[in-house]
Amino acid sequence: MSYVFVNDSSQTNVPLLQACIDGDFNYSKRLLESGFDPNIRDSRGRTGLHLAAARGNVDICQLLHKFGNTALHLCGHVDTIQFLVSNGLKIDICNHQGATPLVLAKRRGVNKDVIRLLESLEEQEVKGFNRGAHSKLETMQTAESESAMESHSLLNPNLQQGEGVLSSFRTTWQEFVEDLGFWRVLLLIIVIALLSLGIAYYVSGVLPFVENQPELVH
Repeated sequence: MSYVFVNDSSQTNVPLLQACIDGDFNYSKRLLESGFDPNIRDSRGRTGLHLAAARGNVDICQLLHKFGNTALHLCGHVDTIQFLVSNGLKIDICNHQGATPLVLAKRRGVNKDVIRLLESLEEQEVKGFNRGAHSKLETMQTAESESAMESHSLLNPNLQQGEGVLSSFRTTWQEFVEDLGFWRVLLLIIVIALLSLGIAYYVSGVLPFVENQPELVH
């Protein structure tokens, strides 16, 4: 349902507002492109956006939104700026002329406290964007590295299996040494080595590591 105000045509002599009342998109666009203020109000305090929205003229609403300024573009008070930013308005948003709230504030010659606040907020916005971009880059690099490792494992299943067996053997050996004790393990190795030498001499009749020994005749 569209809400039609009574005697709207007699309420304003501003061409842009009249075009919004009439729903004349092309004329509204020409007026805005020629420099008409999209935020101008009639005698009852209504902007063109109010009038177009009341009649359901979505095309004109979109047009006015494109050419209009946000509240931050028109604000010149520290407390108000802090309130608007804390409620989600972007400090670096541009109007149709590419001007940020800081640019318009400098043009209007608002007090220095407001300028310093806007500059500080813009700087924080830039730093936050850089941190976000850096974090995103690190995430992408990590994902690429993990993907490369996974591809390498898939292409070399035997290598992956061998590494798993070696790792398992190393872990078992470490646990064995810790449980038995280093010196006991060393003594066990020496005993096994001597037994191996004795068995080799008994079988072959030749003392290992010693050359030119006569073989025993059995």
